[in-house]
Amino acid sequence: MTVGATATLDELAADPHPLLARLRATEPVSWVPVLNGWLVTRHDLALRVMRDAATFTVDDPRFSTARVVGPSMLSLDGPAHARHRAPFVPPFRPAPVRDRFAGFVTDLVSDLVDDLSPAGAAELRSAFAGPLAVAVVADALGLAGADAATIRSWYAAIVESVSSVTAGGAPTPAGAAAFDELRSAVASTLAAGDEHSVLVAAGAGLTEPEVVSNAAVLMFGGIDTTEAMITNLVRHLLLGPGLPSPPTLANAMEESIRLEPAAAVVDRYATTDVHLAGARIAAGDLVVVSIAGANRDPAVFPDPDEFDIHRANARLNLAFAQGPHFCPGARLARAEASIAVRTLFERLPGLHLDPALPHAPRGLVFRKPPALHVRW
Repeated sequence: MTVGATATLDELAADPHPLLARLRATEPVSWVPVLNGWLVTRHDLALRVMRDAATFTVDDPRFSTARVVGPSMLSLDGPAHARHRAPFVPPFRPAPVRDRFAGFVTDLVSDLVDDLSPAGAAELRSAFAGPLAVAVVADALGLAGADAATIRSWYAAIVESVSSVTAGGAPTPAGAAAFDELRSAVASTLAAGDEHSVLVAAGAGLTEPEVVSNAAVLMFGGIDTTEAMITNLVRHLLLGPGLPSPPTLANAMEESIRLEPAAAVVDRYATTDVHLAGARIAAGDLVVVSIAGANRDPAVFPDPDEFDIHRANARLNLAFAQGPHFCPGARLARAEASIAVRTLFERLPGLHLDPALPHAPRGLVFRKPPALHVRW
C-alpha cells in the first residue's frame, strides 16, 4: 500500500509535516484517496505545476470558489485571468503600499494594542490579527456602507459556502445571501466613484459582476491568510528568539511562512494526460500542490523543520504561490505583518505564550492556531 493511500483528513489538518516528509521522500506525486487527487510535495515539482497553467489549470467547473462567487482571477487562466488580475496589481505595488496603506496599518495596530494593553492577557488571533486583516481589506475595498464587521460577516458566510462545496455539498443559503449583499455594496461603490477604492479603479476594465467576484477573492486573500501569517509569526517568535532587529525581522517573517504557510495547499486540474515524477496523471485529475510540503523540502532548505531566522534562502518559500497566480497582495501582507508584530512586541514588554493553553496550528487549507493565548 502506498503512503498516500493511508493518509487521513485529520492527519493532514492536525500535523501534516511527518506525512508530507514521507511522501516527499518516497512518493513526491502521490494519489491520496481522501483528497480524490494527486498530492505534490516536492519544491521543484510544486514550482513546475504552479508555473505551467496550460497543463495544470484552475479553470475547471469543479473549482469550489468559482461555484460560489463566479469567475475571477483566482479561477481563470490565460488571457481571461490576465484581464481580471491586471486592475488589482497597481494598488499593491511598493509605492502604494507605502503611501496608501502603511500609515493606516500603523495607526490601526497602535489602536488595537492600546485596547489590549491594560488586560495583561489576550487571545491574539481573534482580538488582534483578525480585526487588523479585516480592517485593511475593508479600507482597500472602500465598500460603500460596509464597515469591517459587516465585511467579516460576509466573508465568514462565503467561506462556509465554499467549504460546503469543497466537501461535496451545495453552496449555502447564508453564503448566497452574503454574496448578494456584497454585490449590492459593490454596485453602490462603483456608482459613488470613490477614488480610494481599488474596486472603482478595477471597474474601468471589468464588468460589475466581474468586480464583485474579484472583491470576494480579495476578501479571501486579504483576511484569512494575513490573519494566519501574523498569528503564526508571533507564535514562532515567542517559541524562539523573540523580536529580532528590523532587517532580521523581515527574514524571520519569510522563515515563518516557509515553516507554516497560511495557505497550505492550492488546487489545479490537469488539462491533458501528463507524467510527473513517475506518476501518470490523467486529463481532468485534481492535482493538489502542498505548499507546506514544498516549503520543507530538504533539497532546498537544510534542516527544514527548524525555525532559523537567519536562513539565507528563506525567501524561496512558496507561501504566496508562484506563476501567474502569485498573490498580488503579497507586499501588503508582508507590510501588515511586519508593522503588527514589531509594534506588538515593543508595546507589550514581557509578551509570552500562556503555557496553560494550546497553540498548535491546524487546518487542511488555511493553517494557523485556532487560538493564540498570550500574557505580558
